Amino acid sequence: MSLYTVRDLCIDIAGQRLVENIAFTIEPGQCVALVGASGAGKSLACMTPFGLSPGTAFGSAILNGEELVGTSERTLRSLRSRSAGFIFQQPLTALTPHLSIGRQLAEATTQAGAARPDRRTLVNMLDRVGLSHPDERLDQFPHRLSGGERQRVMIAAAIAHRPKLLIADEPTSALDAALRREIMTLLDQLRSEEGLGLLLVSHDLASVASHADTIVVMEAGGIVEAGPARPMVTQPAQAYTKQLIAATPRLSDPRPDLPPQHETVLEAHNVSVAFRQPGWRRGWIQAVDGVSLSIARGEALALVGGSGSGKSTLARAIAGIGPMDAGELLWRGHRLNPEKHRTRTERQRVQPVFQDPAASLDQHWRVSDILAEPMRHLRPELSAWGRAGRAKACLQHVGLPAELADRYPRSLSGGQAQRVAIARALTTEPEMLLLDEATSALDVLAAGEIMDILAALQRERQLSLLFVTHDLALARRLCHRIAVMERGRLVEIGPTEDIITHPSHEATRRLLAASA
Repeated sequence: MSLYTVRDLCIDIAGQRLVENIAFTIEPGQCVALVGASGAGKSLACMTPFGLSPGTAFGSAILNGEELVGTSERTLRSLRSRSAGFIFQQPLTALTPHLSIGRQLAEATTQAGAARPDRRTLVNMLDRVGLSHPDERLDQFPHRLSGGERQRVMIAAAIAHRPKLLIADEPTSALDAALRREIMTLLDQLRSEEGLGLLLVSHDLASVASHADTIVVMEAGGIVEAGPARPMVTQPAQAYTKQLIAATPRLSDPRPDLPPQHETVLEAHNVSVAFRQPGWRRGWIQAVDGVSLSIARGEALALVGGSGSGKSTLARAIAGIGPMDAGELLWRGHRLNPEKHRTRTERQRVQPVFQDPAASLDQHWRVSDILAEPMRHLRPELSAWGRAGRAKACLQHVGLPAELADRYPRSLSGGQAQRVAIARALTTEPEMLLLDEATSALDVLAAGEIMDILAALQRERQLSLLFVTHDLALARRLCHRIAVMERGRLVEIGPTEDIITHPSHEATRRLLAASA
């Protein structure tokens, strides 16, 4: 008997059929990956049979001999606590923010009726998933951990009750390449040691091919293609599958034709940022340690490093939306004020675009209001008509129709929402955009569209870009130079091709190896 068998699975929401005729089988120790762009129905197909989505399921989904479809919520809750574990895409929102890591692991362990574990057992759980200083982590809260550390905690909680099936919904999409490889290796190890079945949701076909046994490609709620993983990548049969593979950035792609650079606009000299140690510990964490760099007009500079390297902290200090303890920032030779003392003109010049558009856009505002808000503060000379006209023009610049201004963010896809975020940044006519992992939360097709938009803006407007990313292949596609950070320090900086072909620092070589 198979561990998990799905047959003729259909899912409706509000009378609309969004998933139709999905079928696959998972054996103990096997990994099946559902792959496709945003809106393909992957997460619905995974979560709805377990009662974890608003959809209604039809057909059959049998886990360890028990039918899920049509089962009561009470029975589903019992089955989840006994046989299934879940790893979600955003661990910071999936973990309870006001509970310590130890308490959350204890709750996960006892959900199947087991006795409350002692501290040594909890430490062993964190040690098993490769989390450093596990005893210390038990007393910390989720916001104190890096993205990779939170994801390891999520995995520890998901397997605490020793489930037979693990459902991982985009478990590595927001992680750097090295952490992504570590997390997938950990999941492979758990499958091998525990005989866990793994149902993996991903938008990146190329990255899951070396881990999955079977790949099911989905588009618009249906299956486009399914079969063994390796042939799916090397010899895809369907055009959509070929499109997914082609959209994945690679270091081996042809060298892009980048626009010329002009005079220097931004200089950072010996920038440092420190944070107080969390909890009861004394001292400070040096997040950024004496970093100096410059950006020219029309230049894209990639700020690259692993999680916790300090790249986002440095970028936020440059943009004036984060603290800066020491150092100097110059704009065209004139000193920029620090965070809380930036003038209206200084804020207008540099505009940010954040990683998660769903979190950075107010879900209760229409798109028109979201775009008008920065103009009210930074372009007060514009009338209401002027703001509305500029908002529609900015939407068109990022490839969105003007009528989208009347919609709410919750009705947009991830790619559309990130385009709105870029349009919002353009409304003040900035000279530089700061992009903090602006594509990592998107599928490869949507991310490719965003990269094309940024390249066009760079050419047409001579915009400078500070591009924070953990993906060297993505940086190569857009950026003139790459600056590599590790533990708060700038360890290497130079032309993109030189950094990729002749890295001089071990941190760069590790990032290249993980991206290969």
